[in-house]
Amino acid sequence: MKLSYFKQLFGVTYETTRSQEQWRTILNEQQTSGQTIIDYCREHQLATSSFYVFRKKLGITSSSFVRTKVTQQVELIAEQHPIELTFGKATLRLPSNTSATYLGQVLRALA
Repeated sequence: MKLSYFKQLFGVTYETTRSQEQWRTILNEQQTSGQTIIDYCREHQLATSSFYVFRKKLGITSSSFVRTKVTQQVELIAEQHPIELTFGKATLRLPSNTSATYLGQVLRALA
C-alpha cells in the first residue's frame, strides 16, 4: 500500500523529526502569528500534542494575553434622560435623541 493512499484513507501523516532549535522557532512563530495554537498547528500540519510537549520541554510559557473571539456583539444602552426645558411654571420634555436642529427650532420659537 502506497504511503499517500494510506494518508488519504486514514488521515495519518508521518512524523517529521525536528531539532529543539526548530521547535523553539515554531513556538516563537506561533506566539507572534496571532493564531491560536490549534489554528497554527492545523495550518502548519503539526500535531498539537507535539507542540505542547516541546513547549513544556523547552520551558516556553504562553504570553499573558489570551486570544479571544467575539461570538456575539451586544449594544449597551445607557439610561437616557429626556431633555427638559423649563420656562416659569411650564416644562417641556423632549426625548434625549431629539436632533440638534429640531431643538434649535424649538428654542428660537420659544424666545
